[in-house]
Amino acid sequence: MKTLKDAKVGEMVTVAKLHGEGPVKRRIMDMGITKGVEIYVRKVAPLGDPMELNVRGYELSVRKADAEMIEVG
Repeated sequence: MKTLKDAKVGEMVTVAKLHGEGPVKRRIMDMGITKGVEIYVRKVAPLGDPMELNVRGYELSVRKADAEMIEVG
């Protein structure tokens, strides 16, 4: 299982499944990250947290803890 946390800078990935429960999963979905959406990894902060992504035409920063809950293909 590959998660968004494992994606490299410059890589384009597609969301396969969201893990997590309740408010955490809801927050991820509210950011526009849903099954089937494409995500482009723009850059990762020097210390590895957070990741900067392009999702649905806008820029988004996501913590590694949240990125672990997003399974990609």
